[in-house]
Amino acid sequence: MSNHSKLAGYKPGETLPGPSVPISVIISARNEARNLTANLPYILQQNYPDYEVVVINDCSTDGSAEVLLEIQEEFKHLKVVTITEHARYKTGKKFALTLGIKAAKHEHLLFTDADCKPATLNWVTRMAANFTGATQIVLGYSPYTKTGNFLNPFIRFETLKTGINYLSFALSGDPYMGIGRNLAYTKSLFFGVKGFAAHMHVMGGDDDLFVNQNGTRDNTAIEIHPDTFTYTDAKTTLSGWYRQKKRHMGVGKLYKNNHRRMLSFDAVSGFLFYILFILCLVFKFEPLWAVGLVVFRLILQIFIYCKVFKKLDCNDLVWYLPFFDIMYYTYLNVFGLIGTFIKTTRWK
Repeated sequence: MSNHSKLAGYKPGETLPGPSVPISVIISARNEARNLTANLPYILQQNYPDYEVVVINDCSTDGSAEVLLEIQEEFKHLKVVTITEHARYKTGKKFALTLGIKAAKHEHLLFTDADCKPATLNWVTRMAANFTGATQIVLGYSPYTKTGNFLNPFIRFETLKTGINYLSFALSGDPYMGIGRNLAYTKSLFFGVKGFAAHMHVMGGDDDLFVNQNGTRDNTAIEIHPDTFTYTDAKTTLSGWYRQKKRHMGVGKLYKNNHRRMLSFDAVSGFLFYILFILCLVFKFEPLWAVGLVVFRLILQIFIYCKVFKKLDCNDLVWYLPFFDIMYYTYLNVFGLIGTFIKTTRWK
C-alpha cells in the first residue's frame, strides 16, 4: 500500500505540452467494423501535427475492409495493413501488431484497440510528451465506461485496482506490466529485443509481458492525465467476462520471478486476511479484535484510495470498497488457478 500512496500524491502535468516527437498510432482489429466506424475518426482527428494511424485488418470477415476504405478516403494519414486468413496457419494479435510496427514510419509508437476511444483530442499530445531523455515506454490508463449493467461496477473496480498496482510500481521504479489499450513504446526497443519472440508461443501478453520483460526504472514513464484515458465498454455477460479474464490471466506465469512472487503474495495474503476474519467470527475467536482490524484496514484504504480513485475517474467506486475488496481477492485466486492450468489458443 506504500506504493499506492505515491500514486495518490502524484500530480500529472496540467499545462498542455507542445508537439514533440512524430507518432504512429497502431490498432490491431479483427471483425471490428462497428467499433472502427464509431472510434477511428475521433482518433484520426487528434490535435497533433505529425502523426499517422496504422490499422491492421486482421482476417476480418465483417466488412471492416469496406469501413476502412471509406474512412481512408477522408483521412489520408490512415494506413491500412491487411492480413488474410491462411488455411493452415492461424495468426494472433502479436503477429498482426508486428506487421503494423514494421509498416509504421515513425520511431515512437502509441497503441490502443479498436473498441477504445480517447477521452479528448489531446491524447496523442500528452502521451507523446513523455518521450524525453531515456524514456522508451509510456504506460497509460484505460478505464471502462460506466453503465447500469450489473457487472459493470466490479469490472471497473478490478480494472482500477490493476491500474493502481502497475502504475504505482512503475512510479516506484519497478514496472511490471502495461495495458495495450493505452501503451506507447519505441520501435527501436521493440526490434532491439526481437519483438514478441520471447513469448510468441503464448496467445496473450503483447502488452503486459512486453513491459514486464523490457520495462526498467530508467526507461518507463506513466501518464495519468484525464485527457489521456482511453475508454471502452465492459463485458455485459459473465461468460464474455470470463473468457476475457481467462485469456489475460494465462500469461501471468511468464512474468519475472520477483513480480510473480509479489503478485502471488498480494493475492494470497489478501484472500487469507478475509478467510481468517470470517473464521474468527464463526468460531468467536477474539471477534472484536478481528472486526477492529478489518475496520482499521478499510479506513487506511479509504484514506489512500479516495485520491487515487478520483484521479482515475472512479470516485463512485469508493463506496463499493468493503464488498468489492473481498470479491477482488477471491477473483485473483480463482483466476490465478485457472490461468495456471488452462491454455488459451485464440485472441478474439
